[in-house]
Amino acid sequence: MIRFRLSDDRGHAEHGWLEARHSFSFSEYQDPKWMGYSSLRVINEDRVAPGTGFATHGHRDMEIITYPLAGTVRHQDSTGGSGLIHPGEIQVMHAGRGIRHSEMNGSHSEPLHLLQIWLLPNAVGVDPGYEQAALDPAPLKSGFVPVVAPAGSAETAPFRIHADARLAVAWPEAGTRLQQALRSGRRHYLHLARGAVQLGQQRLVAGDAALIEDEALLDLEAIEASELLLFDLP
Repeated sequence: MIRFRLSDDRGHAEHGWLEARHSFSFSEYQDPKWMGYSSLRVINEDRVAPGTGFATHGHRDMEIITYPLAGTVRHQDSTGGSGLIHPGEIQVMHAGRGIRHSEMNGSHSEPLHLLQIWLLPNAVGVDPGYEQAALDPAPLKSGFVPVVAPAGSAETAPFRIHADARLAVAWPEAGTRLQQALRSGRRHYLHLARGAVQLGQQRLVAGDAALIEDEALLDLEAIEASELLLFDLP
């Protein structure tokens, strides 16, 4: 079974310095039908004006992924982690027993466009931490590549999180067909960050998502060069 969450149906917030689209309930946008999907609690698509951003604030007991689409994120946190995050890189932050951080637009002239993703942990009170790494674009063009896996697993992925969740990413060119086996007994959430794809009879464009249950195979074709995030969830 596949259900769709279309971009225009998401929550919308306009704060002047920030325009946000919320796939799930967040801040002033509250919809009891969309409180998350399994352990996936937040996908916010944020557009941040130059020279502004999210000033220092706190989190705890959440696994947080930052995925830039355009522009530069300037990160700083209470563990001593800091750095600039560019498109093609991913940041993972383990809020654990408590972390304070800021996420600012690293440019005073260019806008910032990014995804902020929260996953509910399966362990609380862990040491907070911060990781950042660049993705290798070559394999991403031909299929989904695992980038996040559960802590303690033997799977190959550059990041580990304290959650029963996985994230794979693909960057197919136009005309590329992707076929991805899906784990039995799991739920999957496909988010289209950029581009357009054909999934069965449904055309998906940037911001659209598919909620997938009891399917053994994900079979789609990129209509345009695209960026896809595929979550494997309990």
